[in-house]
Amino acid sequence: MADVKFKDLLGSGAHFGHVTHKWNPNFKPYILSEKNGVHIIDLESTIRSIQEASSFVKKIVSKNGEILFVGTKKQAQDIVQQEADRCSMFYIVERWLGGTLTNFSTIKKSIKRLKLLEKEGSNLYENMTKKETQMLNREKLKLADQHRGIKDMRRLPDLVIVVDAQYEDTAIKEAKRLDIPVIAIVDSNTDPSKVTYPIPANDDSMRTINLIISTLADAVLEVRGGKSGNDSKDSNKEIIQDTNNSSSGMYESSKEEE
Repeated sequence: MADVKFKDLLGSGAHFGHVTHKWNPNFKPYILSEKNGVHIIDLESTIRSIQEASSFVKKIVSKNGEILFVGTKKQAQDIVQQEADRCSMFYIVERWLGGTLTNFSTIKKSIKRLKLLEKEGSNLYENMTKKETQMLNREKLKLADQHRGIKDMRRLPDLVIVVDAQYEDTAIKEAKRLDIPVIAIVDSNTDPSKVTYPIPANDDSMRTINLIISTLADAVLEVRGGKSGNDSKDSNKEIIQDTNNSSSGMYESSKEEE
């Protein structure tokens, strides 16, 4: 598995946290400095956290564990779906349905209903009017949208990987209630202690999200006979230098409006 390179994280804007007045005090260990009212994240901590998370992913997969990737915010949806598909794991990229984990028996019934509606030649459609058939088709489309990515998930996942621990708070609370470990990208406005393996980074940058999630997907593939890569290491001094030399435009492009 290729380790995440310092310069790639730096180039993706992973070191840009939120504005200082929105920070969570528990995030302090991951803050390197502050520049123009914005917290700068310690990317050495990010790299260590990614390595720890990747090792845990490999441990789960080596025991035939299943992983659920969660990223319902706009910046994360396509990336999460693509990477989860690439490593053949489950994903949720539409709205998180309350009880997806804590009331999984109901979710399974809903998925069973979807499969029945999708079954070719199903007698469900026999002797139905055109209006009734249209209603079933609308139900099928709704269920297919809701359960896209978890249709074949027959049991609770052994690990949940989340983009933006603040945005996906409900998913994290459900996982915690069931003692399911969570790996999450955590920005400076979030309490990192609420997840098992926090990864401090800019959770609004698509490039950062792609870099981290693809690395975790690579960890899955490595256990299954995937590819490997090279190590890399740089210094935090580069963050300071880059921050001093960068315009505020890079921050604006990587964060949503505060």
